[in-house]
Amino acid sequence: MELQLKKVNNVPVVEVNGRLTADCADQYKQTLTDVIAQNNRIVIDLEKLEYIDSTGLGAMVFILQRNFDNGGDIKIAKLQGKARIVFDITKAYKIFDIFDTVEEAVAALQK
Repeated sequence: MELQLKKVNNVPVVEVNGRLTADCADQYKQTLTDVIAQNNRIVIDLEKLEYIDSTGLGAMVFILQRNFDNGGDIKIAKLQGKARIVFDITKAYKIFDIFDTVEEAVAALQK
């Protein structure tokens, strides 16, 4: 897994590339913790996420909850493929705000 940080309209966007699994869940949590320490309103771009397992999904839920507890907000963009199937099966889509594009997710954070 590789994480890349960019900004869209001054909103941090974290691109997740590859597989978010037990092998890299701690790296994901640490990197996202560092990002939300600087700005707790972020977008996570999952367009290049190839696969996510239960530990990876747990890491995403952990960051979401931690950020909400601190008054932040996280939006998900471009969820597709196998990752979308995992979100559908686990009903994780009920706890994440998911948008088709990064621009829509950024706009939702700026409201």
